[in-house]
Amino acid sequence: MNKVIKVGAAQISPKFFDKQQTLEKTCQYIEEGGKLGLDLLVFPEVYFCGYPFWRGAVSVRQSTELAAQMIRTAIRWDGEEAQCLAEVARRAKVNCVIGCNELSDRPGSLTIYNSLIVISRDGKILGRHRKLMPTHSERVYWGVGDASDIRVFDLDIGKLGASICYEHHMTLLRAALAIKGEEIHCALWPGWWTVNKHLGAKSAKVEPGTCDIESAMRQHAIENQVFVVSSSWFLRPEDIPGELKDIMKYNLAIGGSCIINPAGLIIEGPVFEREMIVYTEIDLSERELAKAYLDGIGHYSRPDLLTLNVRDEAWSPTGPQKLGNTGLDARSTQQLRDLLERYNLTPVELEAILERHPGISE
Repeated sequence: MNKVIKVGAAQISPKFFDKQQTLEKTCQYIEEGGKLGLDLLVFPEVYFCGYPFWRGAVSVRQSTELAAQMIRTAIRWDGEEAQCLAEVARRAKVNCVIGCNELSDRPGSLTIYNSLIVISRDGKILGRHRKLMPTHSERVYWGVGDASDIRVFDLDIGKLGASICYEHHMTLLRAALAIKGEEIHCALWPGWWTVNKHLGAKSAKVEPGTCDIESAMRQHAIENQVFVVSSSWFLRPEDIPGELKDIMKYNLAIGGSCIINPAGLIIEGPVFEREMIVYTEIDLSERELAKAYLDGIGHYSRPDLLTLNVRDEAWSPTGPQKLGNTGLDARSTQQLRDLLERYNLTPVELEAILERHPGISE
């Protein structure tokens, strides 16, 4: 594995609530990442394609109607849009992490999740991560992740971990990613802000030392001895639908993407008020220097005093399900589709069979 690689954060303005135009633009920038020689390109939180920047500014009725619009413009983690992105990533030879509003794949459900999908440069969709806990009023719009979302992804550049926004303030999740062996961390954010006295008082301004993103990213890098690629929203005014312009009073999408080394030093960015790919070369051997001084899961840990219990069950309407080692990936999805076609079954019929005969799935 090459120790020196090139990583980037796609600080790109999506076409808000427009799946097709956002898809086209995303493909364009993945191709641009390929031309830049990037090994990894990270897109922001729910980049595909809309964050509820109207939080706290609309009535319950408006909020419900906007939530329905988010459902209509959400994508499946392994659906048509994701497959298209995977093919472009394959042609461009770029590993990608893309934040999205993800529509539930459970039959009958229309819940959406604040998710990210991981695509390898050989065109495989390796899986998804759902935000474990939407923050504050975000819970109006998104469901919660479960134990299956606490994972790292094996790429040709190393083990990749990823978290979304305030998951970076979840102490035990950071520890879990370290224990699972992350080497490169992807951080997805809705923008950048200034905090005034408490975390609920944010405004889209850049004032040194007033944004918790910077301290969180630098601490994550030090604590887990990893490189961090932090990707933040930038939203151009012309990409906001006319009917939303007056209500998006929580718009924090001013950029702020940056890249941090394992010593917690910002080595590129943050960049504000510009649509661009923020990128740089990193030398993974710097992790050896970090680990020699501070190895949080090795010589600088005390498992005899402190341990972490990570659940190994995912949750469903029929109760907990043991997690296996297969995970969610494009190959297993295709195998399932082939199985359904061979036996002329629908997903609902297969689920009913598994419920009647639980031993089959063990």
